[in-house]
Amino acid sequence: IFGPYPNFNWTPDSKSVVVWAQGKLWRVDMASGAHAQIPFSAEVSQNLTAPLRFAHTLDGDSFSPKMIRDVATSPDGKTLVFHAIGQLWKKALPGGAPVRLTGDAAHFEYQPSFSPDGRKLLYTTWSDVDQGAIRELELSSGQSKALTTEPGFYYGPRYANDGRRIVYSRQPGGQLTGSLWSNTTGVFVANADGSGAQKVADDGSDPQFSADGNRVFFLVGGGSLDKTLKSVGLHGEEARDVLKLKYPDFVTISPDGKSVAFSELFHAYVAPLPQTGGAIELSKDSDAVPVTKLSDGLGTYLHWSADSKTLHWMVGDKYFSRPIGGSADVGIAVGLAVASDAPGDVIAFSGGRVITMRDAEHSQEVIEDGVVVVRGHDIVAVGKRGDVAIPAGARVIDTTGKTIYPGVVDVHAHSAHFNTGVVPRQNWAYYADLAFGVTTVHDPSATTETVFTQSEMQKAGVLVGPRVFSTGTILYGADGDFKAVVDSLADARAHLARLKAVGAFSVKSYNQPRREQHQMINQAARELGMEVVEEGGSTFNFNIPMIIDGVTGVEHNIPIAPLYRDVVETWRQTDVRNTPTLIVNYGGIMGEYWWYGHDNVWENAKLAKFFPRETLDARSIRREIGPDWDYYHLEVSRQVKRLRDAGIHIQVGGHGQLQGLGTLWEIWMLTQGGMSNWQALRAATIDGADYIGYASQFGSLEVGKRADIVVVDGNPLENIRATADTAYVMANGRLFDANTMAEIGGKQRPAPTFFWQRHGSGNSFGQEAGPASDSD
Repeated sequence: IFGPYPNFNWTPDSKSVVVWAQGKLWRVDMASGAHAQIPFSAEVSQNLTAPLRFAHTLDGDSFSPKMIRDVATSPDGKTLVFHAIGQLWKKALPGGAPVRLTGDAAHFEYQPSFSPDGRKLLYTTWSDVDQGAIRELELSSGQSKALTTEPGFYYGPRYANDGRRIVYSRQPGGQLTGSLWSNTTGVFVANADGSGAQKVADDGSDPQFSADGNRVFFLVGGGSLDKTLKSVGLHGEEARDVLKLKYPDFVTISPDGKSVAFSELFHAYVAPLPQTGGAIELSKDSDAVPVTKLSDGLGTYLHWSADSKTLHWMVGDKYFSRPIGGSADVGIAVGLAVASDAPGDVIAFSGGRVITMRDAEHSQEVIEDGVVVVRGHDIVAVGKRGDVAIPAGARVIDTTGKTIYPGVVDVHAHSAHFNTGVVPRQNWAYYADLAFGVTTVHDPSATTETVFTQSEMQKAGVLVGPRVFSTGTILYGADGDFKAVVDSLADARAHLARLKAVGAFSVKSYNQPRREQHQMINQAARELGMEVVEEGGSTFNFNIPMIIDGVTGVEHNIPIAPLYRDVVETWRQTDVRNTPTLIVNYGGIMGEYWWYGHDNVWENAKLAKFFPRETLDARSIRREIGPDWDYYHLEVSRQVKRLRDAGIHIQVGGHGQLQGLGTLWEIWMLTQGGMSNWQALRAATIDGADYIGYASQFGSLEVGKRADIVVVDGNPLENIRATADTAYVMANGRLFDANTMAEIGGKQRPAPTFFWQRHGSGNSFGQEAGPASDSD
């Protein structure tokens, strides 16, 4: 992607060309085409840096949420309202204990905004059944009422300064929620009671009123490098461009209308709001208005005080304030603690084949007619039936003829975390992963707010899903309004610190173009005890320095295959790992297409229960197919086996191509390159857990580890595709029927209902309706 490699050169006599191929140098006579090998060898000495690798521990009975979001400060500055774990909370500043704002357990709550007099609060809600709404809470009485009359996707409600009107935006739905009630989108102004809603713009986000209440500001082009802050009158008249923006990704106007605060490339700035009547370009380097830097390493949720004299923001679970012209405070800890999800069941899996992955480096332990006993979220016994006592009162799951192995750890799982906005309580992407035995995911590129919010909701038991870890938003070196500029060690430290503050223990360095930038990120990570996973972007000359400089692991395959002795000999002397993601391999046709070409994926009944039907059918029915020699993933897989044989640890990453089943494809493709079924299962379990620093917590069936367990019909040591025949899956001690994903015991949560089942898409593929019956 950065141009061709220098593959050839002329000899001085202009008669021959020297090329490299097949790991050797060749002289090609340009007159005859005859080629001859040029004998060549070199002794190379490299200084190898120890890779970044740290051990981590799961939370105990409780944890403190770090992804504190949707923050509002009361006009008198005495109360903080924020979102965490799906609900709104309030905290008396500075030292009050957080308490729930409402008692609503049926809806998720988002985006609070105080009325000018501080007596009321606007906020949005979401439920899978009711969809979204805007509600108003009277703070003195605790009474809440809906201001909207039809479902939809509502965002950013705010009052005018006189409290007589509100403004909000309506947005389309997404891949997790469906798009029912998405036809009407734009920016709306309504009376304070919600009546008389009128669209004032067809597109826009983050709306707010002007100081006099006669105009509405809003942002268009969010996520691009061509954004505009616009304003319109209360009936959509006199549309004006106010600010032209490239890198700024959020702007907020002061209540008095005199200033604008904005965030640009993870720093915050303040400038006067121009009153020229024409648009100006605003950035940290603007000459049109004086721009003052507010903070280094800004957090999120930048907002003004009611008197326009102070700005507030969050860094993880700490609340900061800075008077304009003054210095920031030291940060106030939110202090929220919530209980970790803790099942109370005692369950024994009895009679099956148990693949423990215990001491998998040195042995292949398989216990025939085995027993695994679970109490709460912990494994308390593993052994042969007759040698293990099953506690009185335990629920016994007969696994005769079945195989039990540890839950799959997908270390490169893009599990639908790029969306923004509301999330469903029943997340089909999470259910699909669990249904096929994936109990832990690590997402190395995700929207920070989305992934850590959902991770904490899963940890608290609010969402059903695999255990979720992530890097958050990548440290992107190419252009974009989210790029991470790393020109010094201080820059690297600031970027890693802001991500660690919201829950990351790893970061992804991606397309940082200079080697020194990689090294600065690695140094900052070493200081903070964080892993760094890097992606070469299909560039061989990026990958090799990553390995030499001690990155935790290389994501995706090395784009050149086959590999030769220089690469393998260097790599094997490090402990840098590789997640090949054969499903989306670099260098040729990707592995994903082999499975669409060879399997009738649309006929997989289990997948169809947990994956949107329209998307599944569109991707799998009309398919491309080629001969096996044309599928490059097969050669890449053979090279992955060569790395594995040299002692380089390999782990599984399904890349989110097809939630659940795609991760199993990744396991199966490892065997296509020559790995044994045992080695492929190890890559999917204990080696994945070890890669992300949790091998002491999960990844094998051992006493004291978390109860992440898969039960399948058949024997994957004989037929690796038996991993798709999941009968039961247990995640952190919660047991589910894998065919329906109803919870067995514990909370007795029923099988999920997803948006396409609730709404109906109206589309079917490959089916014809039968004759109508009298009852139709």
